[in-house]
Amino acid sequence: MWTLQAAIGSAVLLALLCAGAWGLRAVSWEWVPDWLLRNAWWLPVLYAAYAAVRTVVVPRWRYRVHRWEVTADVVYTRVGWFSRQWQLVPVSRIQTVDHRQGWMERLFGVATLEVQTASHAGSSTIEGLGAADAQRISEELAERAAELRDDAT
Repeated sequence: MWTLQAAIGSAVLLALLCAGAWGLRAVSWEWVPDWLLRNAWWLPVLYAAYAAVRTVVVPRWRYRVHRWEVTADVVYTRVGWFSRQWQLVPVSRIQTVDHRQGWMERLFGVATLEVQTASHAGSSTIEGLGAADAQRISEELAERAAELRDDAT
């Protein structure tokens, strides 16, 4: 799914860059520098190379480094590529648990789980869960949060 998202986004931006490069060559604006008119095609070419790497490498790397775990007391997530961020969300501090599924997620049978606390920094998002797993986990977390809820003041 992440590969398809990157490919679609890259294709749209590449089409816009190609149209812009073609537009610069098709019209004769005197205020546009001559070197820009001659080399306008380089921008789509360079972006295409970047987009190919982004489409192939980024989703695989993301799959390798993003991790999550739900225990009886804590929701644990790890994100980041070069610098890593570990986050532990106590179940007793959870305010809402949402699962959502966009059109592309439905196509691949996955969903996103959002665990929210009163603090924005304490909220976590887990992407790419199986749709049934996301629903089951969200229901279990909501039940556990209600059982473990204590006075946060």
